[in-house]
Amino acid sequence: MAKHLLFVTLFGHGHVNPTLPLVEELVRRGHRVDYATNAEHAEAVTKAGAHWVELKLQSPAVLTPPRQFDLEEIPVWMRSMFAEMRALYPVLREYCAAESPDVICYDFMNWPARVLAEQLGLPAVRSVPSFASNESFSLFDDVMREVGDENPMMAALAADCADFSAEHGVTLDPKSVLNFTEELNLVFIPREFQPAGDTFDERFHFIGPSLGSREHAEQWSPADPESPVLFISLGTVFNDRPEFYRTCIEAFGDGPYQVAMTIGNLDRAELGEIPPTIDVRPYFPQPAVLRHADAFVSHAGMNSTMEALYYGVGLITVPQMPEQAANAGRAQELGLGEQLDTATVTAEALRAAVARVASDTTVRTNLDRMRKVVRDSGGAVRGAEVIEEYLR
Repeated sequence: MAKHLLFVTLFGHGHVNPTLPLVEELVRRGHRVDYATNAEHAEAVTKAGAHWVELKLQSPAVLTPPRQFDLEEIPVWMRSMFAEMRALYPVLREYCAAESPDVICYDFMNWPARVLAEQLGLPAVRSVPSFASNESFSLFDDVMREVGDENPMMAALAADCADFSAEHGVTLDPKSVLNFTEELNLVFIPREFQPAGDTFDERFHFIGPSLGSREHAEQWSPADPESPVLFISLGTVFNDRPEFYRTCIEAFGDGPYQVAMTIGNLDRAELGEIPPTIDVRPYFPQPAVLRHADAFVSHAGMNSTMEALYYGVGLITVPQMPEQAANAGRAQELGLGEQLDTATVTAEALRAAVARVASDTTVRTNLDRMRKVVRDSGGAVRGAEVIEEYLR
């Protein structure tokens, strides 16, 4: 029987994109999918077959988290995140009263959707586009331990949680805001990439990444089909690094690679002279480039990491924040590439790392194995099956 599903992901390409193939698959199976997100992602969710439900950002500044997790910046950013999420609750509640969805599928950072599902007695599905957490592994706890013994997040959110609880007649505490395990949790990475993956119980389904229609939506081919291809991207958030791009130009300007380098909204004039072997654009269709790439210099966002492994492309990682550093560390631990220090990387070090990753037979063997693991994890088809089983 066809169901009516509400997806909720307020913002973030790394949070929205992994869900789109799942939306496409659910629509293909005859289900109705509505997707609540901000205007930036309206076209993407509509193309996936969903009806867009508008969620408005109160402050665009929340789109850029602190580069470093420290006792001053993180509590401030988390409180601003809480304010954004708090504003979702009445909008989603009004929507549910009018449209009566059968299930709410929400991004793990979007806790108001969970609270609403509980209040309305609706089943909930939690989507996790990064490492999952349990009693054996928690990236957040690991990062907080590096900061110090005091956990500033709990204290920062305590009053906000109490205020929200009193206003809406619900129970909400900081711990459940930061992490909550549903009866069904879809994790968009393979279990083999998850630290302590064998400790997660049957509530967690590691379905891996899917590309869906994005895989062939945009085309790209190298100018010279005989020369190796190097892709360079720092993602969509912390990509304002002209000095890093200049280092890349110094490292690879004289070959042997054809380089595709994305720089976001940065003014390319800041990069100086750009050799003809380096194609610099604000944006490249990432799946199309990775299909041809021999190596990927990446910030190690989880979405980019998974897409690289989907195509079996070795990673040379230059993480820009702690979560990305954890992804980079895991890729290096599994022999899928190398991690470099973003603050100190030189052209020589970058060139040497790319050469090693692209030529190392052990890395190649590991990449081939992980590519099979990624593609055998089930992806969107398995995710849709699990949701349907859950709703029966």
